[in-house]
Amino acid sequence: MKNEKKLFYRKLVSLVLPIAMQNLMTALVSASDALMLGFLDQSSLSAVSLATQVQFVLNLFFAALTIGATILAAQYWGKGDTESVEKVLGIVLKISVLIGSLFFLAALVCPGVLMHIFTGEQDLVEKGVVYLRVVSWSYLFMSISQIYLCIMKNTGRTLKSTVYGSTAVVLNIVLNAVLIFGLLGFPQMEIAGAALATVIARGVELLLVILEDARSKTVKMRWKYLIHSDKILKKDFYHYTAPVMANELVWGCGFTMFSVIMGHLGSDAVAANSLANIVKNIIACICLGIGAGSGILVGNELGRGELARAKEYGGRLSRIAVLSGAASGIVILLCSPLVLKFAVSLSPQAHEYLRVMLYMCSYYMIGKSVNSTAVAGIFCAGGDTRFGLLCDIVVMWMIVVPVGAVAAFVLNLPVLVVYFLLNLDEMLKLPAVYRHYKKYQWVKDITK
Repeated sequence: MKNEKKLFYRKLVSLVLPIAMQNLMTALVSASDALMLGFLDQSSLSAVSLATQVQFVLNLFFAALTIGATILAAQYWGKGDTESVEKVLGIVLKISVLIGSLFFLAALVCPGVLMHIFTGEQDLVEKGVVYLRVVSWSYLFMSISQIYLCIMKNTGRTLKSTVYGSTAVVLNIVLNAVLIFGLLGFPQMEIAGAALATVIARGVELLLVILEDARSKTVKMRWKYLIHSDKILKKDFYHYTAPVMANELVWGCGFTMFSVIMGHLGSDAVAANSLANIVKNIIACICLGIGAGSGILVGNELGRGELARAKEYGGRLSRIAVLSGAASGIVILLCSPLVLKFAVSLSPQAHEYLRVMLYMCSYYMIGKSVNSTAVAGIFCAGGDTRFGLLCDIVVMWMIVVPVGAVAAFVLNLPVLVVYFLLNLDEMLKLPAVYRHYKKYQWVKDITK
């Protein structure tokens, strides 16, 4: 029993640390954008934070596709069926490239329309248009690299996946400084520089993925599976991924509505909300790593037919998620003075907004940690993907978004009251998530 626990924690650490590191590096890109653009002016920071909501929506599609890929890939890899994993990769890549191409065209051709969704302030719209036109090319690169990196995590190459993703992130941060401020003899491109840095970094990430695929002796991208999909696996993928895709869009569009509501409460609210989200995303990296790792760990055991062990793993992971969420909340409280000290570009009003928002983020982390582990990790590992969709339809669209919109636009309540109401979603889900977990409908081997 003692050795079995050691093996569990060794597996968990080997998955969580690389995934958390990659999440951290990705969050640091947003932080560097905000920090560097904040040195220019508050409107540049606000404009780019709103423009990146387009990529946030795109990432929802990628997240759904990677969760769907993980559901099947983790179980088939646990079963030792490499060919089926390659077939899954081919199915997911075709869908991903199609979605990435649509977002690329929208951001390139009609960026103004996209920006007007998030704000009515013309200055922010104009600056956001500049960013979107340039950054649109990165959407194409991500549509391939993000899916392949996901498959690498599911096939024993988690560390390599992290190295490739982190290399792109470090390059992005360095290029941000060079191109935004015009260092090393380069022209000062400001907002366009931040966008170009993202495009170059994602291009390098794609190149690393292509080179890895050429060297790989395990799972590879194969033209025969890109052209001809396995009908049974394709049916299974759509069966399990469709609810996840709907769930991601329901949750993500609801979350985007938070930005829309905050975006119409003024530049101070936008800037403070942007920085609070960046801090939240950085601190949440371990929690999200546990969530992603739990899906792989539990999925591997289910694919092997070890249902009792998968159930035991689920219990351990849930307890770890609670502790991780509480610890993350404490870290946010401890870091708040440092964040406020460096938020020099904010107006006094935005600065006060940010101070209170960070307190609210601290308890939010417990709900975020538990839900990402249970709903997006453990439940999905066994193909139990419909619960998350139903939960978010009720919580996001029947409670939080309507209440937040009424508070902001009908009752004209203060910005911080609106922010508090909009950040109740994860906590409201907890009772239903606990009850559903105890039904154990996720303890299921779905391989054919």
